[in-house]
Amino acid sequence: MRAIVTGGASGLGAATATRLRSDGIDVVTVDRAGSADEIVDITDAAAVAALAARTGAIDILINSAGVVGPNAPLLETAADDWRLTFEVNVLGTVGMIKAFAPGMVERGWGRIVNFASMAGKDGNPNLSVYSASKAAVIALTKSAGKELATTGVLVNAIAPAVIATPMNDSTAPDVLAHITSLIPMKRIGTADEVATLVCWLASDQVSFSTGAVYDISGGRATY
Repeated sequence: MRAIVTGGASGLGAATATRLRSDGIDVVTVDRAGSADEIVDITDAAAVAALAARTGAIDILINSAGVVGPNAPLLETAADDWRLTFEVNVLGTVGMIKAFAPGMVERGWGRIVNFASMAGKDGNPNLSVYSASKAAVIALTKSAGKELATTGVLVNAIAPAVIATPMNDSTAPDVLAHITSLIPMKRIGTADEVATLVCWLASDQVSFSTGAVYDISGGRATY
């Protein structure tokens, strides 16, 4: 069994890769920098195609790579902010699915787990760009899950609340405090907690769920 984890050099991607490896799965980490196995910009279609040619058959695709985008009121955001964030969070995820899902379909088994966010459901203030991009990931997951439902390839998403990761180090303190205050458990989540859920979704234990969104939010989720 082989897996690819984007955003695998740090944070939730790295935690997921470690957990998958502990389960005996051969993991290829992908990131645009850092200590990943493959240094690839997932927004570069040619680079993703070359990655697929190098790695060959992949059974599990974890789309963890993402950027927060601007911490700013909607009315102060620029078009380029939206383009960059959607390029990574949405189009990068689409590109990876298009590159690796066909092989899974051909072999009749596969698991794809996309990283969305509670922001994609609730919409966080001053994070409109990020929130909108993660809402798009949720809709993408639902569409892909339906399209591939009879192929043996399951497509699901996770929607974390705020998690202790390097990505959140760049989040403005007031924004971080606000989104943490919304969690009934009154704490942020850990990368290991997220990795546990992701690895379950990537396993044979999940067989009748696709196009679904699994919240990991300390009780924040309301739907």
